[in-house]
Amino acid sequence: MNSGTAAPPVDTSPDAHPRNFGSDNWAGVHPEVLDAIAEANVGHTPGYGGDPWTARFHDITAHHFGPKAQAFPVFNGTGANVLALQSALPRWAAVITTASAHINYDETGAPEKVGGLKIVGAATEDGKLTPETIESAIIGRGHEHNAQPLAVSISESTEWGTTYTPDEIAAIAATAHDLDMIVHVDGSRLGNAAAHLGVGLGDITSAVGVDIVSLGGTKNGLLGAEAVVVLNPDIGHGMRFLRKMNLQLASKMRFLSAQLNALYEGDLWRNSATRSNEKAKYLADELAEVAASGRVPGLEIVQKVESNVVFVRMPAEVAARARQTFAFADWPLEKGIVRLMCAFDTTTEDVDALVAAIAGD
Repeated sequence: MNSGTAAPPVDTSPDAHPRNFGSDNWAGVHPEVLDAIAEANVGHTPGYGGDPWTARFHDITAHHFGPKAQAFPVFNGTGANVLALQSALPRWAAVITTASAHINYDETGAPEKVGGLKIVGAATEDGKLTPETIESAIIGRGHEHNAQPLAVSISESTEWGTTYTPDEIAAIAATAHDLDMIVHVDGSRLGNAAAHLGVGLGDITSAVGVDIVSLGGTKNGLLGAEAVVVLNPDIGHGMRFLRKMNLQLASKMRFLSAQLNALYEGDLWRNSATRSNEKAKYLADELAEVAASGRVPGLEIVQKVESNVVFVRMPAEVAARARQTFAFADWPLEKGIVRLMCAFDTTTEDVDALVAAIAGD
């Protein structure tokens, strides 16, 4: 029965939804991706990946990662991470990562509760593992009382916005493989890392010894599409069954694959990532100038800006003033630091307005 009270309409005017710096997840969908979804919305085609758009995505991933790559579109990044690790490891495995890693801190324990894996978070200053950190985190190998360290997971770019170079990843992979461990990359912002480094996606994954990748899309302009890409043919054999068990198998998969194709077939991934990276660098430079002027005592950039995020030590009263106009997050891993995220649609004018709000202009 109708209560007689209609839901208020959503205000879709631009002023009602201004661009903010809370997360690149806050951004809308790239217009080219919306076009790709609409173009895929024709007639009937087999479900669950039996469609031509998904077949095309397999070809695209082979182009980026090599002919042995196997691609599995999924709905979201947490699902991709859980699925990737679970498909490659036995239930008694431990995964070494950083304490700040998404799989350790931000996924409500999903890799452990859903994947059945032990996550070992190592302390780092910049969100990056090293061979030495990995070796020092290995405990209990061979002992039945301990989960067995069988994987290393790195985020590229990291949760602190820093980026591993190809040589750094190659050194991690060599260490891991010497210890009979696989290497997983949480690549939710893999495009941002590749754009910053000026390399291809394969140059920081398949070419340097990575075994399996969670390939991002949502943070770079997709509606909600990610993928697991298996690079090592010796792992991931149960992927097609686990994807269904883990609630990540799309019945109308063509609409996920169409988005991924739009992003990765051409230069859209690099162009969008470069734009967001450049705006973050511009934001950092402008804030560094404000800090150097002494107009905002205590303002400090606390990490290298190597992707689309700027971490800033900011006095609470300054953050409160800026939040009268803009949204952004406190960084929960260190008190007094805020995270300012740029997206593919962030403009110079957006950055200038945020800097003015922080500076009190």
